[in-house]
Amino acid sequence: MKLSHRITNLTEGGSDGWDVFYRARRMISEGQAITELTIGEHDIGTDPVILDAMDASARGGHTGYAMVPGTDLLRDTVAARVQIRTGVKTTRDNVLITPGGQAALFAAHIAVCNPGDTGLFLDPYYATYPGTIRAAGAIARPVQTHAMDAFQPRESEIERFAGGAVSLLINTPNNPTGVVYSQDTLNAVANVCKNRDLWLVSDEVYDTQVWEGNHLSPRALPDMAERTLVVGSMSKSHAMTGSRCGWIIGPEEVVEHLINLATNTTYGVPGFIQDAASFALNSGHKLEEKIAEPFRRRRSLAMQVLGGQQTVGLIPAQGAMYLMLDIQATGLTGDSFANALLDSHKIAVMPGESFGMAAAGHIRVAMTIADEKLVSALQTICDFAAQLAENRGAG
Repeated sequence: MKLSHRITNLTEGGSDGWDVFYRARRMISEGQAITELTIGEHDIGTDPVILDAMDASARGGHTGYAMVPGTDLLRDTVAARVQIRTGVKTTRDNVLITPGGQAALFAAHIAVCNPGDTGLFLDPYYATYPGTIRAAGAIARPVQTHAMDAFQPRESEIERFAGGAVSLLINTPNNPTGVVYSQDTLNAVANVCKNRDLWLVSDEVYDTQVWEGNHLSPRALPDMAERTLVVGSMSKSHAMTGSRCGWIIGPEEVVEHLINLATNTTYGVPGFIQDAASFALNSGHKLEEKIAEPFRRRRSLAMQVLGGQQTVGLIPAQGAMYLMLDIQATGLTGDSFANALLDSHKIAVMPGESFGMAAAGHIRVAMTIADEKLVSALQTICDFAAQLAENRGAG
C-alpha cells in the first residue's frame, strides 16, 4: 500500500522548518522555563466581548450546519469592510468564508493551479506556503528577495522565474520580515502578473498591523481585481486564532467554484463563530486598534533596545507582530544561533532558514510576550550575539 505523492511530498521529504519550535515545546513539557518568541499567537486572547457574542449565538441555537459559502451577514460584513478599505466594489458574491486563512490559501491554489503547474512564492515566506502549493498538486518555486532591499521583491527577479508559472503568492504586511510592500513594489508585482498572465494570491491577514506606511491591497490596482484572490482572516486582526475564521475575496466566477470545493471539503464554518466574527468586524476600528496596540508598543520598545547596540541588525519592522533580526555578525546560521540561544538562555526564536534561504543568517522574533519580558529577552539576544561576535573576532 502506498500513500499519494501529493501527501508525502508536502515538505519534499525534509524538515518543515519548525524543528527549534518543536524542541522548545518538548523542553516546556519537561518542566523547563522557556521564553517563547516563536509563533504568532496573541498573548492577550480573544476579547471577552467577542466571546460573549459567540456564546450568545451558540446558546441561541446557531450550532447546526451553516451555509457553506458563509452566512449572508458575515459575507456582507466582510465585503463592506473590503470595499471601504480598498475602494474596490465588493459584494457577498465575491466572498467565501473559510476555516481560517490557511484553508483560504489552499483553496486559492486549488482554484488556479492544475497538477504539474508552477506556483511562485516570495522567499522569505510563511512556513506553510510551499507545502500549500504542493498540496494543490503544483510545483512550488521560490523567488528570492534580498535583505539589502529590505526584502522588497524586485520586478526583475519575479520576471526571471515567471516563465511557465500560473500564480504568484505574496504577503504584505509580511511574515516573517515585518516589511510592508511599497506602492512601487506592488506596481511591479502587478506588472509581472499582467504581462505573464499570472493569478495573484495576496495574503493580507496582517492588514490591521501596520506601523509605518500604508497597507495597499493589490486588488485595488488597475486591472488587478479580475486576477487577484485576497486571503483574509480574523486570527491576527481580532486575536481569534483558534476560532478558524477567514475568507477569500475574488471574482464571482471563482467564488462560485470555490463554494463547490468547500461543499466537498470543509462544509463551511460554524455559524456561532461566524456570528462572533460579524460582531467583531462591526465593532469597528477601536477594537482592531486595541488588539494591535501591544505590538505597536513592543515594536517601539524593541527599536530602543536594538538601537543601543551594533551587533544585531533590524530589518525595517513596518508591520505584523514580528521582528526579523540579522545575526550574521556572529558567524552562525540562523538555525545554529537559535539552537545555541535555546540551550544557553532558554529563549526560543525561529531561525530565518525556517522561512527560506533568503533569510539565512537571520532570526524571527514574535513580539507575543509581556513588554518587560520582551525587552529582557531582546537584551539577552543582543548580549549573546555580541559575545559570539567577539569570540569570532578573537579566534
